[in-house]
Amino acid sequence: MPDREVFVAATMQDVARRAGVSAKTVSNVVNGYPYVKPETRSRVLDAIAELGYRMNASARSLRTGRSGIIGLALPELRVPYFAELAGAVIAAAEERGVTVIIEQHGGRRDLELEILTGTRRHLTDGLIYSPLALGPGDEAALLGLPYPLVLLGERIFHPEIDHVTMQNTAAAKEATEHLLGLGRRRIVAMGPNPTQEVGSAPLRLLGYRAAMDEAGLEIDPALEVATARSWDHVTGARTIGRLVDDGVRFDAVFAFNDSLALGAMHELQVRGIAVPDDVAVVGFDAIDEGRFSNPTLTTIDPGRAEIPEAAVRLLDERRRGTAGEPQRIAPAFRLVPGGSSGAEETLEVPVQAV
Repeated sequence: MPDREVFVAATMQDVARRAGVSAKTVSNVVNGYPYVKPETRSRVLDAIAELGYRMNASARSLRTGRSGIIGLALPELRVPYFAELAGAVIAAAEERGVTVIIEQHGGRRDLELEILTGTRRHLTDGLIYSPLALGPGDEAALLGLPYPLVLLGERIFHPEIDHVTMQNTAAAKEATEHLLGLGRRRIVAMGPNPTQEVGSAPLRLLGYRAAMDEAGLEIDPALEVATARSWDHVTGARTIGRLVDDGVRFDAVFAFNDSLALGAMHELQVRGIAVPDDVAVVGFDAIDEGRFSNPTLTTIDPGRAEIPEAAVRLLDERRRGTAGEPQRIAPAFRLVPGGSSGAEETLEVPVQAV
């Protein structure tokens, strides 16, 4: 009988010998401890790659009480903002040696509740959670969970839960003031939802109204245009097309997210309405797609780099037991100039304690 090749899995000690460090250092690297010198971490990671070392997740969980896996629950990955957010969370988690499981709930209340108590929670050390259907009155579902939780978005706030949010109202006010500063007076607010009392839409509408009021302009209900729940390209195009067909006069659009803005801008151009000469357009979220539109999109960056980093950091500190009092973080925002408004300058607002 011919000899059979026997595969022997690499051990942590093998990795330590290859990297020239202790097994404890290897353990610190694979468990994502931050206090490892970059050059040491690099040597250990190179040795892991060369030897094909795989950490036994089950054994690690039994020893440490942690799996090294966290959950991320988002409304819709087909929405560019959430897709980019997911990628950024994964990157931030990798820096800490943590793996991410992504779940999509589609704004369905039953799925949002199931995610909180489902079987996957037994596999994860905690959850970064962006609800869309849950709201005020649902706080009880978030309290007393047997794992750490970090909230995203504006649907639910609770002083006992870490939360990473945006300066929605101030940022929307800045976007509207930018258009007013360009001499635009008939500014469409695209994205209000009359059925929502909490969330991004009403907060951004407040900012729009504040800017219009401070400019001494009467709010025209015809310019506050409700949209479907999905803030996507198709909705933006259909909404702006309906305004044009109805003969509504406007010289600018503040869309409550970039997908709406890009859809609106496309429809305006198809109809021969020049952007920004005839209608200036500003979006919100600073998704990558806006940098490659024609013209490029002026938008609000609400802290797209800081939000995922803060969320992962807060959750990692909770799962390690090193966190203090629950925090609410609202990163700095800035206006990102683009051709859609003929913008020439970038404005930035410092981070606020909330």
